[in-house]
Amino acid sequence: MSPDSRRGLMRDIALQVPFLAWLIVLWMLVWNQFTVLALVTGLVVAIFVTRVFRLPTVELSGRINLWYGALFVTQFLWAVLRGALAVTVQVFDFRHQPGAAIIGVPLRYADDLIMTHVSITSSLIPGSLVVEADRDRGILYLHVIGVRNLDDVEQQRQAVLRWERRIIRALGSPAQYRALKADERAGGER
Repeated sequence: MSPDSRRGLMRDIALQVPFLAWLIVLWMLVWNQFTVLALVTGLVVAIFVTRVFRLPTVELSGRINLWYGALFVTQFLWAVLRGALAVTVQVFDFRHQPGAAIIGVPLRYADDLIMTHVSITSSLIPGSLVVEADRDRGILYLHVIGVRNLDDVEQQRQAVLRWERRIIRALGSPAQYRALKADERAGGER
């Protein structure tokens, strides 16, 4: 084995360690056992799953900003509460039928990992649900309720783009973060 291929193998293993650890934790949670046996069987299952159902290696950004991460969590919890209240009001307002729309949101900085984070975040906030993700073009399609006109649609679109920027600030790659900062300095984003 050449030194280059050995380095590549070690790099792949290092990139897989967080996923293996997550699968082991998930295994232990499923069985509600936090024992050495559960750890060992979780490791065996995690290795089996990652080798049999081989997916391309996902490179994590290696950058986590704790301040923006905490800010993201706080804003997310607030958005979930506001969304739940808004949906409740719409459901019990018998005078008006809540409008609904399918909107496309072209993401600006997203790779597969960021697109996944934005999709999950958008779907967890009541009132919107991702129905399709066009990976090649970087577009999320969402079903949203509570829209009555094009201004409401644009507000929903801008809300998703704000979540993308928040996620980039919290854990985007250095290149994504630099691009976001450059756009903010140019006045293109807020």
